[in-house]
Amino acid sequence: MVRLTDLPEAMRALVMRCEVPTHTETPWTPGVPMKQQRVALVSTAGLQRAGDRPFDFDSDDYRVIPGDVDPAAIQMSHISSDFDRSGFQQDFNVVMPLQRLQEMAADGEIASVADYHYSFMGGTHPDEMEGRARQLAGLLKADGVNAILLAPV
Repeated sequence: MVRLTDLPEAMRALVMRCEVPTHTETPWTPGVPMKQQRVALVSTAGLQRAGDRPFDFDSDDYRVIPGDVDPAAIQMSHISSDFDRSGFQQDFNVVMPLQRLQEMAADGEIASVADYHYSFMGGTHPDEMEGRARQLAGLLKADGVNAILLAPV
């Protein structure tokens, strides 16, 4: 991830003018113990399977990543000239730590790993993703997911 101080002055000024949302409610609730968690991953790295439609600029939708996916079949279409893809190129788990979750499940640290995981394109304004995020929440609930690991990129 690029540091603010590394951005060209014009880009830095643009980022500094971005409004940061304020939340008046506290949506957090106590979770179930780790050993009882069924965990899904949600990444903002703009990931999709080979053959899936790549993300467009300001895409508000998500792509489904099956839990048994071969990491070599995952592509990144995150749209940003300032986005460093080198970590993803070296290790898929940097942006979607699926194999680490599977290890945790095998070791009994968590109950299970969801069958499906999801990726958004993180360059999109959060307000524009809210409808899709709510839709996704319903899918996760129907799948029995009771914990989500958000991998913001």
